Order: sequence, then C-alpha cells, then structure tokens
Amino acid sequence: MFTTDGETSASGDTSTDVDERTWIAWFCSLKGNEFYCEIEEDFIQDDFNLSGLSNLVPYYHYALDVILDVEVQDVLSEQQSELIESAAEMLYGLIHARYILTTRGMIAMMEKYKHAHFGRCPRYLCNNQPCLPTGTSDVFRTATVKLFCPNCQDLYFPRSKYQGNVDGAYFGTTFPHLFLMTYSHLKHRKNCTTYTPRIFGFKIFNENSRSGP
Repeated sequence: MFTTDGETSASGDTSTDVDERTWIAWFCSLKGNEFYCEIEEDFIQDDFNLSGLSNLVPYYHYALDVILDVEVQDVLSEQQSELIESAAEMLYGLIHARYILTTRGMIAMMEKYKHAHFGRCPRYLCNNQPCLPTGTSDVFRTATVKLFCPNCQDLYFPRSKYQGNVDGAYFGTTFPHLFLMTYSHLKHRKNCTTYTPRIFGFKIFNENSRSGP
C-alpha cells in the first residue's frame, strides 16, 4: 500500500492468498472487529457519504487510499506508516457508522444479527436473546461499544475484551433502534419477564411500591 524507508518494492514473488484480500476484508477479519460489516467500496468512493470526515481524521487522503487499496507512491517513515494505518482504522469506523444506517448496511448487519455474531443478552430471563451493537455517544473517543438487548432494552458490555475496546462512535446511538424499526418483526412486544423475589414462596412486600401517605 505504501513504501517505508529501507523497504524494497519487489515482493510479488512472495505474495500469498492472504495478501490478495482487500484491506476491508482483512480489517473486518481481525480479532475484536467481528462487529464490523464490510462496507461496499462504491459507498466509500462517493464523496457525499464522507462529508465532514476530512476534518476529523489525520492523514485523511492517505487513510482513504489505504482503505481502497490504492498504491501510495510516496516514501514514508515507519512512524508515518503507523499513523496512517491508525487513521485508516478510525476513518473506516466513522464511515461504518454511516453505512449501517443505509439499506445495504442494515442488510449486512442483519446477517450478523441472525447468526448472533454480536453476542447474546447475558440476562437469564432474556433466554439468549441476540443483541445489537450501539454507541452511547456519537462523538469519537467518548465511550466504547455496548450491546443493546431488544428484549429487556438494556445495555451490556461485550464479553470479549477485544470487542469491548472498539469505539462506540463506529456504530452510533441510532443504529439498533432504526434497525428494529426497519425490521419491525424482530421487535419484541413489551412483555419482558422480570424476576420476582420470594421467601418461602411468598412475594416480598416492596415498600417503595406503596402509594399514598
């Protein structure tokens, strides 16, 4: 993708099938990145979809070239290459938050949801309900990704520490709710089972539920 100081460009004879994967496919296959879907390149190539991101991401144009597998001819230092790679991951995440709100993006996320790739609700009474990823803020570097359960409608931490380090802004605060509105057949009716504490079979009287003086 780009050449660093002291690095030769003759590497064609040592290429493997792994090297032939696109950057997007490689990135989404990394451990901890299972929540991401693969963004279609034509979406990324449309400048309208990237509006405003050039002001947020350092090395924006280099990062965009990395994502789209465009060969960069500039000779860069190792430190610059690392910064550009980090910027590419940030840019992909911010584009991802926009892509999953589109029809094509939701279809891709639906496939993951049907196979419970995002994980299941840890709450016992939710009966292994598949969850959806969500952010608690749309601002980058504010909070990490959480899991939203459509049944109890509460938030949980991902079980994997690697997934738990992903920025929540890469999924945004809108996605799970728009997803469930779009696919309304997946939305649970408000009949979430709650646990009732009992002593010797009798319900415990809750003083907080008393009404009146």
